[in-house]
Amino acid sequence: NSVGASSLMWSQTYGGVDDEIAYSLIKTSDGGYAIAGFTGAITAGNRQVWLVKTDSDGNEQWNQTYQNTWLDTAFSLVQTSDGGYALAGETKSFDVEGDLFLLIKTDVDGNMEWSQSFRESSVQTAYALVQTSDGGYAMAGYVWPSASKSADFLLVKTDTDGNVEWSQTYDGGLLEMAYSLVETSDGGYVIAGGSFDYTVMNSWLVKTDRFGNMEWNKTYAGENGDWEREIVLTSDGSFAIAGGGVLMKTDASGNMEWNQTFGGESTFSLVQASDGGFALAGCKQSIHTDSYDFWLTKTDANGNIEWNQTRGGENDERAYSLVKSSEGGYVLAGYTESFGAGKADFWLIKTDEYGNIPEFPSWIVLPLFLTATMVVAIYKKRLPKNNKQLSIILGD
Repeated sequence: NSVGASSLMWSQTYGGVDDEIAYSLIKTSDGGYAIAGFTGAITAGNRQVWLVKTDSDGNEQWNQTYQNTWLDTAFSLVQTSDGGYALAGETKSFDVEGDLFLLIKTDVDGNMEWSQSFRESSVQTAYALVQTSDGGYAMAGYVWPSASKSADFLLVKTDTDGNVEWSQTYDGGLLEMAYSLVETSDGGYVIAGGSFDYTVMNSWLVKTDRFGNMEWNKTYAGENGDWEREIVLTSDGSFAIAGGGVLMKTDASGNMEWNQTFGGESTFSLVQASDGGFALAGCKQSIHTDSYDFWLTKTDANGNIEWNQTRGGENDERAYSLVKSSEGGYVLAGYTESFGAGKADFWLIKTDEYGNIPEFPSWIVLPLFLTATMVVAIYKKRLPKNNKQLSIILGD
């Protein structure tokens, strides 16, 4: 299937000469998509939060950059109840050592309305964000209290204007980092991440009440040095959790019902499919090079693999975020070093229901088509009149 032949499948890149890394993707209320991450040269100290809005075919409608201080990154994005956007991540300040939680609120066109940064300690990062049922925001990540104390889960709750209402830390006895967050039907929260040291690599799940007080926690022995990066509420009110090369299903109290292990993949995003199964996205080492490719897999309701798809070029491609499309397929966002304008660029891919992906990103199809057309026209002009056949093959 060629790019542009159907809106069911397409591929788009966004970016310039610096690095652009996309960490979070959402489907917007108008049927399009919004992608967040960063743009800029890290070594030059000008990394900025970048938000790109597209239509339903991935065509860019607008983009906005936000620089709070120095080196800023958005790891999580939500569309807010007023149609705008909220982005959470980290910021590094010129005059304060370490990282701070960063929360940015925009209007529907991406214009910043306000930004807030939070400090619990010298090092902290927000990896997950939800707009809460009361219109405020909850962010989860980690805090590193001191050189003598390892990192802990950190959960911060704000009001509608981003002012902190409360914050809670959770110590599992090792080094803990939270990567995913959901609000539960009782107004509380479930946080998923890792609890590890140099010899132990476990997944850790924490359930809190609406004020962040821990109600229970569960530890799951890690597989292949992996821990859980994404949690979703399933249709039966329980949880599915994925990370590294592992997918697990628990009941509503965090008791494991089953788990499945995949070989060689790194999972960064998870959705429940319309048939009750699951789709996972991340990256897998290329069989042709030492780089990584986009990876997408679909399982049944028990985590058994139904199909796998990988796509990439000669350099690194990694998918960090995944959503379901309205047509039953999937949309993945991350970055590409093979197909963009230079270095790493945002890469957005829409697949069909079986994960089929176009051979070429749309930015390359037009130049190839124009080049082929020009070659045909020039060559035909030079052909003898009795030569009526010309074939051009475009391959990988």
